[in-house]
Amino acid sequence: MKLIIFILIAASSAYSQSERSIINEGNRKYKENKYIDAEVNYRKSLEKNKDSQYGTFNLGDALYKQEKYEEAAEKFKIAATKEMDKETRAKAFHNLGNSLLKTQKFPESIEAYKNALKLNPKDVDTKYNLEYAKMMLQQQQQQKQDKKDQKQEKQEQQKQDKKEDQKQDQQNQEQQNKEKQEEQKQQQAKQQEQKISKEDAERLLEALKNEEKDVQKKLKKKAPARITIEKDW
Repeated sequence: MKLIIFILIAASSAYSQSERSIINEGNRKYKENKYIDAEVNYRKSLEKNKDSQYGTFNLGDALYKQEKYEEAAEKFKIAATKEMDKETRAKAFHNLGNSLLKTQKFPESIEAYKNALKLNPKDVDTKYNLEYAKMMLQQQQQQKQDKKDQKQEKQEQQKQDKKEDQKQDQQNQEQQNKEKQEEQKQQQAKQQEQKISKEDAERLLEALKNEEKDVQKKLKKKAPARITIEKDW
């Protein structure tokens, strides 16, 4: 991206010596890369004449060099609307495009470059910057689309994960229910087994009692006769 540096020199007799001297001092500071000092002088010139086309345009350049791109864009926009020759207005639109480009306002910067080319169709630098801005706009739109696609993909994945979680929860619940039913069956079988064992034990005990009674009866029937022993005195 190329910036057209076009420091306007207030040479017209229509301006007071004080305003011209302030702008010229700002120009000297600008050429010395003292952009803050240059900005101060250009602002002073605008205090003398708020409609100064020279002070406005040059202030935009000084702000741009300090990377104050939004402020610079405001000044170049004002300068582009002032009554100046086509070449100077074209340069103002060019630098306006550069300032907007720096803040990633690509559609606006493209419009500014197109306005510059309307005034100066042969400006190679503006043509180059216009194509660059178009390319950056395409990249920006592609990035937005990619982010949108990624967001949708993420949402779909979250939905799928949620379904999988619900399915897993259902399977877990079914497994728990199955295990619970199996446990209940085992408990019932154990209780039944314990019940049967108790009944068997009672029947066995009863059988033993009955058997003992039978033995007692038999013994009574077969009891031995008493033997009397006579004493021999």
